[in-house]
Amino acid sequence: MTDSRNLQIDGSRLWDSLMEMAKIGATEKGGCCRLALTDLDKEGRDLFVSWCREAGCDIKVDKMGNIFARRPGKNNDLDPVMTGSHLDTQPTGGRFDGVYGVLAGLEVVRTLNDLNLETERPVEVAVWTNEEGSRFAPAMVASGVFAGAFDLEYGLSRADADGKTMGEELERIGYAGTEEVGGRDIHAFFETHIEQGPILEADEKTIGVVTDAQGQRWYELTLTGVESHAGPTPMSRRKDALLGAARVVDLVNKIGLDNAPLACSTVGMLNVHPNSRNVIPGRVFMTIDFRHPNDDVLAGMDKALRQGIDRIAGEIGLEQAIEQIFYYAPIHFDDGCIEAVHEGTKGCGYTMRDMVSGAGHDACYMSRVAPTSMIFVPCIDGISHNEVEDAKPEWITAGANVLLRAMLTKAGQAA
Repeated sequence: MTDSRNLQIDGSRLWDSLMEMAKIGATEKGGCCRLALTDLDKEGRDLFVSWCREAGCDIKVDKMGNIFARRPGKNNDLDPVMTGSHLDTQPTGGRFDGVYGVLAGLEVVRTLNDLNLETERPVEVAVWTNEEGSRFAPAMVASGVFAGAFDLEYGLSRADADGKTMGEELERIGYAGTEEVGGRDIHAFFETHIEQGPILEADEKTIGVVTDAQGQRWYELTLTGVESHAGPTPMSRRKDALLGAARVVDLVNKIGLDNAPLACSTVGMLNVHPNSRNVIPGRVFMTIDFRHPNDDVLAGMDKALRQGIDRIAGEIGLEQAIEQIFYYAPIHFDDGCIEAVHEGTKGCGYTMRDMVSGAGHDACYMSRVAPTSMIFVPCIDGISHNEVEDAKPEWITAGANVLLRAMLTKAGQAA
């Protein structure tokens, strides 16, 4: 059996791999732009696959383009222990969001190789397609298909702003795999990620043990008024769709504050038509994002939103059409996986705290089909989804060390 004191990943190797991947789609401000299923995403996938093959892994790709790199175990009939995240980014994304969880998994495989350590169960590293949802909505669609939240036809038919579907783009870049999506047993799943918030750094804790994830509701709202000349139309006769949208933005913010401290509410997108300086806007499309770890509270936020929109539209004389396009309930992760993370953190001697994830992650869908938990590490100033996103090498190393121990606990060390 390997001495637990030797269970350390190569932090310099992991950091170098992160920086090498960050060159693909590098932006002027030090971030990354690798939108899902673009040529740059293909380049990042190809690099990951080449590294995994060098590490002795078998590679399989399913029909949603999800990649699975497997390191065999002593008994390959046993269900695997899996880790992973995503390689796609926001348009102005950082170097760590998603990719850290993928390459931390690869580093676990490399470390097991270095130690000549055989596990009882196979170990797999997954890359999930289109986690961000920046190019194709909704987010996490491919892990959602894997977990049975969406069917395959729905996933492949998601289209970008130019009408290109995920299925078409998977074919174009060569990642339309032949494996069926999901339908197989997984012994445990772990996802390592930067926190994307300020709590760990502020509390001077190295590891966040993620016990729960917030539920989410995403909406698309269209407000329709009457386009009219900005000069001759009296204020009292206007049906200004942008005025309605402004009041909805304020409503959304108020709903979040009314359900503090755990609620989050955001308007992330506004498209104004006709977007001309001397025309009263006749139509506004907008998106709304609600999050809370209590499903009853989330339902109350939904009710307040719909009632408020009805009132606002009625006061101005607007037509409104709202659609909830994405929902998943709050999640409590598996107690056994949480304990494996706790014990791994203690074994490494790192400080830690239990946390609720405020962001959506592929692990949220994976929790439907496998015992699951997450490992958070700090990010500087809590900034993510931003080109200046950053993390200290020692934090990156720490998270991967905990991942190694947690995965080994679940995969078992062969005698």
